[in-house]
Amino acid sequence: MDPTVLIIIAVVLAVALVGGLVVARRNRGIQAPPSRSALVTADRTLAERLGKTRQALGSRLRAAFARSAVDDEFWDAIEEALIGADMGVPTATAIVTAARRAAPADAGEARQVLRAELLATLGDRHRGIHRSNDPAVVMVVGVNGVGKTTTIAKLAARLREEGAESLLGAADTFRAAADTQLRTWADRVGVDVVAAEPGADPASVAFDAYQAAKSRGKDVVIIDTAGRLHSKSNLMAELKKINRVVEGAAGSVDEVLLVLDATTGQNGVAQTEVFTDAVGVTGIVLTKMDGTAKGGIVVAVERELGVPVKFIGVGEGIDDLVRFDPAEFVDALLADV
Repeated sequence: MDPTVLIIIAVVLAVALVGGLVVARRNRGIQAPPSRSALVTADRTLAERLGKTRQALGSRLRAAFARSAVDDEFWDAIEEALIGADMGVPTATAIVTAARRAAPADAGEARQVLRAELLATLGDRHRGIHRSNDPAVVMVVGVNGVGKTTTIAKLAARLREEGAESLLGAADTFRAAADTQLRTWADRVGVDVVAAEPGADPASVAFDAYQAAKSRGKDVVIIDTAGRLHSKSNLMAELKKINRVVEGAAGSVDEVLLVLDATTGQNGVAQTEVFTDAVGVTGIVLTKMDGTAKGGIVVAVERELGVPVKFIGVGEGIDDLVRFDPAEFVDALLADV
């Protein structure tokens, strides 16, 4: 065959191969539109996100409301349902006692009264982030494994949506790769991190983070602290030191947010008591609310300790930290009744 023809064939094949590679790369770079299930997931209501809690409480309440008479057995069943949802005996008893006092005529009125009592128990508390300092200082505390680091990233993302730029302080200097995890989340959100070498003094890191946030013109500095058992006095003393040092630099700490795992149930009340005594907890973030059938811990914490629940975590996504709305929450709990 003529050498010229061979050359032409080779060129054509090479061009075809290169063209195929280009098309393949472009196709890999094109993201398929979200499926309907993805869109539905993104737009889920709170009632849907709290599916396990709603179904567990709803099934118990439905059995009670199915009774023909609003009598002692009716109210006993309501109280048992509330206790089963982790509201605790004192809180459940107080709510049912108040509801009975209203003397509803039938199950329909009883539901309305129960809703009103739940809302009254939660009360009208401030649910946002206090920001009196410039920059505002938010400390995030809690025991191991409750999701503090991811909560911090989600909080920074929320603040950015509200027009506030955050800086994160990696004051968890003892857990292996804690600052790496925080940086990974910070990169996703697009915020700065101040960290130090492993084993550094956490209070010094918190101080440096505050100074960096101030010099860089940030609106908020969020301090990540090491997870610690609330029963360990030496670790709680360290937390007090961080709080004291940051308070000395800023004049005050705007928020001390305690992150609680909603699946721990009534143990969350004990954790709140100890952390509040140590560093003056100003708000609660309840994580894993989508993974528990016992969301009543929200009501118990607020009634027994007077600490407001400010946010609830309802998923793993960066936008799955939801500002707590009492009316929406109560309606979600009672959605199946």
